Amino acid sequence: MIAVIQFDAASARLLERLGDEGRLPNLEALQARGTRIALETPAEHFPASAYQDLYRGVEVGDHGLFYPFQWAGDDQRVRLAGTFEAPPPIWDRLGRAGRSTLAIDPYECHRPGEARGELFDGWGMRERVVLERWSVPDGADRGPRRRHGRPPDVTEVFGAQTPKELRQLRERFLAAPKRVADLAIERLRERDFDLAWIVFAAPHLAGHRLWGDDALTEIYEEVDAQLGRVLEALADDCDVIACSVLGMDENTSRADLLPEMLSAVLAGPRQSRGSLVRNNRTKEPRNSEDSDSGAIWRLRGALSGRMRARIAAAMPDRMALELTARLELRGIDWSSTRAFAHPADNQGYIRFNRTGRERDGIVGSGEAEELAAQIREGLLDFRDPDGQPAVTAVDAVSERWHGAAADRLPDLVVRWRPTSSVALDAVHSPSFGTVRRHGAGSGRTGNHTDGDAWAILAPRSARVRDLGRQAKVTDITATVAAASDVPLEGLSGEPLLQR
Repeated sequence: MIAVIQFDAASARLLERLGDEGRLPNLEALQARGTRIALETPAEHFPASAYQDLYRGVEVGDHGLFYPFQWAGDDQRVRLAGTFEAPPPIWDRLGRAGRSTLAIDPYECHRPGEARGELFDGWGMRERVVLERWSVPDGADRGPRRRHGRPPDVTEVFGAQTPKELRQLRERFLAAPKRVADLAIERLRERDFDLAWIVFAAPHLAGHRLWGDDALTEIYEEVDAQLGRVLEALADDCDVIACSVLGMDENTSRADLLPEMLSAVLAGPRQSRGSLVRNNRTKEPRNSEDSDSGAIWRLRGALSGRMRARIAAAMPDRMALELTARLELRGIDWSSTRAFAHPADNQGYIRFNRTGRERDGIVGSGEAEELAAQIREGLLDFRDPDGQPAVTAVDAVSERWHGAAADRLPDLVVRWRPTSSVALDAVHSPSFGTVRRHGAGSGRTGNHTDGDAWAILAPRSARVRDLGRQAKVTDITATVAAASDVPLEGLSGEPLLQR
C-alpha cells in the first residue's frame, strides 16, 4: 500500500517557524524518518495546474487545465474546467487495473470516471468551486454523513468579510481536519486499499482568507494532530508521501485590476485618444477597437459578498457554478475585441481572440506578436501608489508551455510585484491613466507563491531513488502508479521510490 497525504498549500515560512517551535511534532517526526525534497511546480504561471499535474500525472500543456472557470474557444465563452476532456486522474488508472483507492477531498478535482474503492470530495469542508460534493460510488457519502454530520460550508465569495464572518471561518476550518481524519481512519479499518490519498485542505482555504491571523497557526497545529492520527492508522509496511504542491504567503495579486488595465492599454495613450477616452469604471468599450472584460469585478464591487452569497445559496451548486461561468466575460463585443483578461485570482491571464482558434476570432497569426508587444509595454508602465512597477513581467506562454492541450492556455501571463496588494486602491500609468479597484477585489489576504512545493518521502517497503534532477509534482503520480503495478505509459514523471 502507498499513501499520499497533502498538507495542502502550506506556507513554507510558517511551517518552518512552527516546526522550530516544536508545534508540528507529527510532520517533524515524519521528516526525521524520511527524506524531504523540493518539487518543481507550475505555480509561477499556473498555480491551479499544480493539482491537475499531481492528480493526472502530466504537465500543464498536456492537460490544459489552469482555472476552475476556463475559456472555450470553440464556444466563445467560459465553461467549467470539469467539462473539458483531459488525461485520467491516477485513481482512474488504478481502477482500470483493478486497484482500489481511498481518496478524501482531492482539491479542485473533477469527478472520476473509472475509479474503484471509496472516494469522497467536499467531505471535510464544503466549498462549491474547489471541493465540490461527489463520491464514488455515487451516494457513498450518505452513510458517513449520517454518522459524522454534514461538512461546514466555507464557500468563498470574493469581497470584504466582516470580523464575525472571519470568526465563523476559523471555527469551520478548525473542525475540518478532524472530519477528514475520522473518515480516513474509519474506512482504513473497514477494508484494504491499494492507495490512500488524504487531503487536509484547511491550510489552503484558510491561508487565502486568514493570512496574518493567529488562527492560521491553530489550523496548522490541528492538521498536524490529525496527520498523526492518520499515520497511526496506516499499515506498518505502508509507503508514505506527505506533500504540498503549492506555497502560501501574503496576497500580491492585482488580477482584478487587469481587465481595465488591459482595456486602457489597447485604447492607446491618453493623449492620442481624444474624445474616445471614457471613465475607467464604465461598462462600455474604451474605444471602437476593444471591449472591456472587467464587468464581473464591477458587479462584485457593487454587490456585497453577503448578498451574492445569499443569491448563490438559493441555487443548486451546479446551477450557481454555471451562472458564474456565464457571467465571466459576458457582454463583450467579440467582433471588435482583440484581447481579453481571462478569469484569474492570482497571476493575470490574457488571451488573444485569434482567428482559427476562437470561434469569432479576429486576430491573425501575423498580428499576434505585435499585439503581445503592445500589451507587454503598456502593462509594464503601470505603477503602484509608491511609484514602483505593479507588473514585473508579462510572459509569453508559448515560449514555455507545449503539449496536446496547450491551445487552452492563455497567450500571456502577467506576474505582479511581490508585495502585498491587500490595501491597494489603484494603479497608475503616466500614459494610460489610473485604474481603481472596485470594492475590496478578491478580499483575499493570502495567495500562492511561485515555488515552495515540497514532499516528504517516508517509505517502509521501498527506498528513495535519485532521479539526477529536481523532482516534479508529476513524479508523485508516477510513484503511486509504480507502487501499484500500474503502467507508467502516458505519465510525465518518474517514480521517486523503488523496491
